[in-house]
Amino acid sequence: MIDTKKTNYKWLVVAMLWFVCFFNYADRQAIFSVFEPIKGEMGLSDAQLGIVGASFMWVYAAAAPLAGLVGDRFKRKTLILGGLIFWSLITVATAFSKNYMSLVICRALEGFGEAFYFPASMALVSDYHGRDTRSRAMAIHQSSVYAGTIAGGSVAGVMADHFGWRSSFYLFGWFGVALGVILFFMLKEPRRGQAEEQDAPANAHATLDLRQPNVLASIWEILKTPMVRVLILVFVGANFVAMIFLTWMPTYLKRQFGMSLSMSGVSATIYLQIASVLGVITGGILADRLAKKHRGGRMMAQAVGLFAGVPFIFLTGWTLSIPALVLALIGFGYFKGMYDANIWASLHDVVRPERRATAVGVMNSIGWLGGGAGAYAVGVAAPIFGMSGCLSANSVVYLCVGLLMVFGVRAYLSGKPVVAPAAERLTTT
Repeated sequence: MIDTKKTNYKWLVVAMLWFVCFFNYADRQAIFSVFEPIKGEMGLSDAQLGIVGASFMWVYAAAAPLAGLVGDRFKRKTLILGGLIFWSLITVATAFSKNYMSLVICRALEGFGEAFYFPASMALVSDYHGRDTRSRAMAIHQSSVYAGTIAGGSVAGVMADHFGWRSSFYLFGWFGVALGVILFFMLKEPRRGQAEEQDAPANAHATLDLRQPNVLASIWEILKTPMVRVLILVFVGANFVAMIFLTWMPTYLKRQFGMSLSMSGVSATIYLQIASVLGVITGGILADRLAKKHRGGRMMAQAVGLFAGVPFIFLTGWTLSIPALVLALIGFGYFKGMYDANIWASLHDVVRPERRATAVGVMNSIGWLGGGAGAYAVGVAAPIFGMSGCLSANSVVYLCVGLLMVFGVRAYLSGKPVVAPAAERLTTT
């Protein structure tokens, strides 16, 4: 029997969720490295490939508010592991797709299953990790996003060259099912608001109210907080850019630089994602330190990542040199990681603990609508403006959301009512 009261268990929770999130991203990323053989086999256009990519994101976005509301009302462990097994089986089913429609349906169902992961898991992590370790815990967890993306893109490309495009879907799917069964005996459900009780024991019980209002009241309570709206709009822009790179970079490298499936899959993910691992750790450490000294310290770290990423995004589409492209991917990946490290930690600073899963679900929903729009937009715009031009244009998006984040941080530091009062009492001493 695992003792959840031991200090080390809260880090073991992060480790267990790290592997779940690894498969969450490996499963969704694998298909982008095999767009070209799928296109040839099924006779698809770029716009149809864009729909294949976007179908996951749009269903993911549509399901995310439901996932958040459910996450605040039911055991997070059940949602996390049940979701893992469900989407892993859908990954296996993707390998059986024979035409465009079956592929879109499988991607849509995978989006539905994966939508339940982040609201439940981030709320669970925040109940194990309080103010002093939350950014670092979420940063370590976030590194699994990049590891899974690398594995999904690289393994899918290599296996497609040797065993056909379907092979990686069997591999990732069955390993995910096995992991879900193993973690059923290891992962334990914490009390909601547990970390706040430890950070502020004098008032936590008086402020925390685990009774859930109706659905519309829960969502409105979150969205009426101005800082939440700022964070969501920034996430929309950042996700728009990120999904364009994840969806189209393997295809861009194959077409623009003549790389094989293996090389394009590996190159599109490994430089950007390894750099993101370094960036997310930097961002987590920096944010925890800033949060001890400043209100909005985590958001400050995010703003740095957004502004610093602008020139590297522009360079990815502008350059015709592979070394310069690698440098651009590394730079963008590193500063993207600094922003990503605090996506959920910043949000959890400005919402009540008992609404955290709902808040993540709402933010995920709106943000992934932006991601889906980006994936589809490039499929439509690339034949007109060129894929390189589409990639470089994303630097303007990053610049705009960086300015929006600065506006949000200034308002937050000014002492204006940009945070739910209950959350403020629980997260400050």
